[in-house]
Amino acid sequence: MTDPIAPQILIVDDARDIREPLGQYLRKQGFRTRLAANAAEAREILAEAGIHMVVLDIMMPGEDGLSLCRWLVAHDGPPVLLLTAMADETDRIVGLELGADDYLVKPFNPRELLARVRAILRRAPPEVAAPPSGRRVFAGWLHDPDALSLAHEDGRRVDLTSAENRLLGIFLDQPRHVMSRATLLDLTAGREAKAYDRAIDNQISRLRRKIEDDPKKPQILVTEWGGGYRLVAEVAPEGPEHGA
Repeated sequence: MTDPIAPQILIVDDARDIREPLGQYLRKQGFRTRLAANAAEAREILAEAGIHMVVLDIMMPGEDGLSLCRWLVAHDGPPVLLLTAMADETDRIVGLELGADDYLVKPFNPRELLARVRAILRRAPPEVAAPPSGRRVFAGWLHDPDALSLAHEDGRRVDLTSAENRLLGIFLDQPRHVMSRATLLDLTAGREAKAYDRAIDNQISRLRRKIEDDPKKPQILVTEWGGGYRLVAEVAPEGPEHGA
């Protein structure tokens, strides 16, 4: 069984006979994998899953790999390993100029690809979210991340653990966005943490007990079935009326 906190690799290749065997091979080596047949599918996966690296074919119908690579680099996406045809020397050079981390020429030995994947991941910085900063208001609450606390407009005050504080900060950064468990794990713990999907569920439950009027029927931090969790409240910086 694949470790649920193992690095997750997105393989983007329109050739099914390449992406599926490659996905199986990397899973046997201990990685988690996601597969996409084109750039559009890749963008959807990148939007909802915690991806640590992209193995990307250059020659694809529709949007090609170079275009997707350019977009990933521009948006501070995960590192990219390009797959190129033997004759595409120009594309390889352009890909590296765009910011790809490495390339591999087809046909390739899976063991060489594995070595390059591991080398790229070793160079990648840990994906641990920075501590939240800035006091913000939402659903009647004032979040003070430096004090690890919440204050309600009705006078209630609750303390947060470091994990709860970080998790709440992530939701406040992206209100109304669905956050998958995989994404939350990556942002709160990083790939080195000894975490698992239920750890996020447990943290969500504890956070709900502190911010919801009825934790069993949450109205602020809601569950998106099959998708993850979403903060449905409006979020704003602390205004003068909330100051001490």
